[in-house]
Amino acid sequence: MIYLIFMNLIGFGLMGIDKQRARRRDWRIPEKVLFGAALLGGSVGAWAGMYLFHHKTRHWYFVVGMPLILAVQAALVWYFRPMLFGHI
Repeated sequence: MIYLIFMNLIGFGLMGIDKQRARRRDWRIPEKVLFGAALLGGSVGAWAGMYLFHHKTRHWYFVVGMPLILAVQAALVWYFRPMLFGHI
């Protein structure tokens, strides 16, 4: 659980930092890093950061990709929940 909290904070932070750099026309965080953080468990934070910072919301692959990553991760947790949490 600590890992997921950490990764979501990373995903959220990366979106905020990249938005700030975009405004300053500074060096940007590569999109593969943003997606990588989401794929490694930070999809909720990255998705929240997208909309809170209004960042990457015009790119269809982010608008579709982030919720899709989150949906796949949620489905995997649901499928493997007996192994993860015992028989609930």
